[in-house]
Amino acid sequence: MSDQHFILIIPPEGVTATSVLLLWNKSSTNQRVVAYQIFINGEPAEKINVTDHTVTGLEPGTAYTFQITEILENGGDGATTAPVAVTTVETGHVLSIADHGAKGDAQTLNTLAIQSAIDACPPGGTVLVPSGVFRTGALFLKSCMTLHLADGAVLLGSEDAADYPVIPGHFEGRKQPMYAALINCTPLRNGYVEGAERLHDVKITGQGLIKANARPLFHQQLAQKAGVRGRNIYIANTDRVYIHGVTIRESPAWCLHLVYCNQVSINGISLHSKYDEEGHVLGIYNGDGIDPDSCMDVNIVNSLIASQDDCIAVKSGRDAEGRAAARPSERVRISNCRFRNGFGVALGSEMSGGVRDVLVQDCSFTDSFSVGSIKAPRGRGNVIENALYDNLTLVNHDPEHQDCRWFRGGINVDMFYSLDEVDHDHPLPVDEGTPVFRNITFQNISLETVGGNAIFIAGLPESPVENLTLRNVHAKGKYGMQAHNTTGLQMENVTVEILPS
Repeated sequence: MSDQHFILIIPPEGVTATSVLLLWNKSSTNQRVVAYQIFINGEPAEKINVTDHTVTGLEPGTAYTFQITEILENGGDGATTAPVAVTTVETGHVLSIADHGAKGDAQTLNTLAIQSAIDACPPGGTVLVPSGVFRTGALFLKSCMTLHLADGAVLLGSEDAADYPVIPGHFEGRKQPMYAALINCTPLRNGYVEGAERLHDVKITGQGLIKANARPLFHQQLAQKAGVRGRNIYIANTDRVYIHGVTIRESPAWCLHLVYCNQVSINGISLHSKYDEEGHVLGIYNGDGIDPDSCMDVNIVNSLIASQDDCIAVKSGRDAEGRAAARPSERVRISNCRFRNGFGVALGSEMSGGVRDVLVQDCSFTDSFSVGSIKAPRGRGNVIENALYDNLTLVNHDPEHQDCRWFRGGINVDMFYSLDEVDHDHPLPVDEGTPVFRNITFQNISLETVGGNAIFIAGLPESPVENLTLRNVHAKGKYGMQAHNTTGLQMENVTVEILPS
């Protein structure tokens, strides 16, 4: 039985020599699906109950065909996807950073040794970080390579800001000088263009740890003011990016920042930006987890994101500069993820290039302030549209953050974001800086938060939130629900409760 909605997707960036990332859409069936059967070359393989799977143990340079069949609650088969054929990549040359002089003693500064391995890596090759603690400054990846961190490998960021050159970059929706990240992938290096205009086919894989030195770098870079604070990983102007399996910790600002990238898959990572490994608060701010910024065709699946700020924030430039660049974020899928702390999955507030076609599905949130925060103030312009938040649970018992200008509800749609003074009644003239929010759905959601409103919706009087749907939503908050300036608001099977004080 076929269903045009039930489609298997194999993103090209998620194909390696020995593994393939499978993603599929849910079908339109009214029957309950309890699992999915994966077929490889027509033979049954794993049964799983989520909509992504990484097939491992494959042979390099080999053709495979994959297909997915639904298993229904009654034990029968539901829809089946069309088969998708793919060929794994050939195994390339492997260069160990140890062979280039890197020492995993946590003391030696290995920047030059590791960079020499990267520079020597042939197309299709892999730079291997073996087990050990390798202290390094900023590193710059290039096209057609894999950086692989073996189990027990640690890339430990130097604590000295001088080891991170100031390069052209982006932050909070604007082009501006920035301290280089620990790992960078960008044609702009040290202020000049190297090679092709865009980079392509870059992978960061393995079971190792990428650990920036958040505390000292945060304070040094703020004091020096030579550029905005660096990231842990910064990838710009790059096509076909795959980040799989690694742990990312302790960035002086946003942890994983992607700018002007296409075809990005992030699979099975762990990311931590609020606490160090001993559970102590790092004391930084702007500690977002993942920021796809003017990016297209992005998949973030099967990952743990424990953030100091937005867990994920989908962005696209700020105000006039962002509108002039006209680089939207489109076709973003976030599914089967666990979120801790922080502020859930945000769209905005930098959204001046437009944000559209976003799916947030099958995720859990623990001590996060919200499941979704769609936000922008006047001045941004452009549109956030066609967003679906589906099958999510949130339990927030952390009283650290309370209802304020930054964070208003477990479901939060706010066109007065960041403003202390709010006038819901008096419109201003509509111009190119007037944002538009439309066609947004929150469905099949259970949430409980001690931080603020269960549900908060605030459109502008001159630009109401259009066609917002709440369906099968059961929300408990310190306060109940507020809704200002909406048109076409639909509520189906919605309950709102105020938690006892």
